[in-house]
Formats: sequence, C-alpha cells, structure tokens
Amino acid sequence: MRIVAALGGNALLERAEKPDADLQERHVTEAAAALAPLARDHSVIITHGNGPQVGMLALERDADPALTRPYPFDALVAETQGMIGYWLARALRDQVPDRDVGCLICMTRVDPADPAFANPTKFVGPGYDEYTARALAAGRGWTVRQDGSRWRRVVASPEPAELLELPLILALLAAGSLVICAGGGGIPVVRDAGGGLRGVSAVVDKDLTSALLAQATSADLLLILTDVPGVFNGFGAPGAQRIERATASQLLGDRLPAGSMGPKVDAACRFVAATGKTAAIGRLTDAEAICRGEAGTTVLPG
Repeated sequence: MRIVAALGGNALLERAEKPDADLQERHVTEAAAALAPLARDHSVIITHGNGPQVGMLALERDADPALTRPYPFDALVAETQGMIGYWLARALRDQVPDRDVGCLICMTRVDPADPAFANPTKFVGPGYDEYTARALAAGRGWTVRQDGSRWRRVVASPEPAELLELPLILALLAAGSLVICAGGGGIPVVRDAGGGLRGVSAVVDKDLTSALLAQATSADLLLILTDVPGVFNGFGAPGAQRIERATASQLLGDRLPAGSMGPKVDAACRFVAATGKTAAIGRLTDAEAICRGEAGTTVLPG
C-alpha cells in the first residue's frame, strides 16, 4: 500500500512536557520505531505537526533582544520542518537501513483572502492558566483560546490549496524512498500579482495538508496519528467510548472543537469522500494495529 502517516505535534512532544531537544529526540525515535513495520512493507509518506515546536521558537524570538522584530511564522515553520525532519530521517535510517529516506522542506500555497486570517484557530506553543494566557495576549498582541483545561495561543490556519513540491515528492516515491515532507502543514506562501511567492504569518493545519497530499499521491490510506487512542463519543466524560468504525457522514455529524480532534476528523473525511478509500485516526504507538483495523477509529466511505 501507499500510506500517508501524519504525526501530530503532541505525539512528538507530550502535553505539559518541557520542550527540551533530548526529550523530543527520544519521542521521535519512538515514533520511528512505531512506523518502521509499515515502512518495511509499504510505500510511506510521513508528515508531522509542529504546534508545540513552532510556538516554542516564537517565544524565543519574542524574547530575543538582538532582534528588531520577531521572526515571521513562515520562517519558524521552515525551521521546525528542518529540525523535526532531520530527527525523523536519522531515526528512520536506523530503523529501516535498507530504505532511502528523503526529507523535503515544503511550501504550501494558501489564498490571501482566506477568512481564516481573520479567525485564528491553530494552537501553537505551551499551555497556560487562563489569567496568564490573557495577560500574555494583552501584552504581546496574541489571540488565545481554551484547549482542554489550559489556554494557548492561536494563529491563523488557512486552507492548503497547492503543494508546491509535489513533483519532487512523486519522484522520490518512484525511486522507492520513504518521504518526509509538508511538515507543519507546509510553509504558508501566497502568490503576488506578478506570480512571485511570499510567506505569510500563519500555520497551515497539518492534517488538512496531509489529506490533500494523500489524494495527490494516490495513497491507499491516510493515517492520522496523535496522542489519543481514537475518536470518542463523549471524550473526557465518564463512560466515553471509542468509535471503532464510522462513515465519513456519521463522523461529520459529531460536533468536535476546532484546533483539536475536529481538523483530524475533517481531514480524514475529506480524503475518504474524495477518493472512496479509507482513513484512520489513533495513537502513534498503535500505528501497525490501526492499519489492521484493530485499534483507532477507521473512517469508511459510504
């Protein structure tokens, strides 16, 4: 099979953990071990989130007295693509030494008129209590929203329209390589009136980009891997039950929050509706079992 495996940023840095490099590298090594059985037997394209990491870099740049102004988010997305992509490529080479691993820094074209620029929903950076979050928002011009029991910064998350490195991705796949690409949803860029590219301050949702990538590469399965076992009815409440299998229309009928499970379900359902193929959502460590339909939530057509 050809599988697009989308790794959540929180699967690489667990909630409330300090963003130390050695801790993240350990999680990346664990992620590579979970993906290795799939990588040995299938054509695998790996994407990854970067919400915790890009938020960490944004905090560092905001506090750097040597800078006239903080780095824009498109540059921070590029930095996290390089960092996480390097860790993943190195770990996968150790796990699957007989396969070439290609890692691409990728741009994703977005629409400058996308209404998402006026309604930030993408969580980045660490969580705070409400008082601290609101104080930071007032002092730094942030927008903050509640994410579970914590409050976090949110930034614009426009729809992915085009994967600019798609020909290179297809060439690597044709050569039999494992491909790491479109990290953090891709570096957000727009075309100006003359056809040139410029970066914009946003973070594209990794799962929506992964769905677009899976469709463009004729993938057989979109695998969205995170830090929870699947999609739940009544998540967080007593008696919550994992949804083992559902059609896209059934899942879309559930009201799920933006910035959390909502985009994952949306991405899975978009891929299934567009292709008639299968998507699945679940815990990174269960990747192989999810592919067999023994774990996670499988999203079916029809």
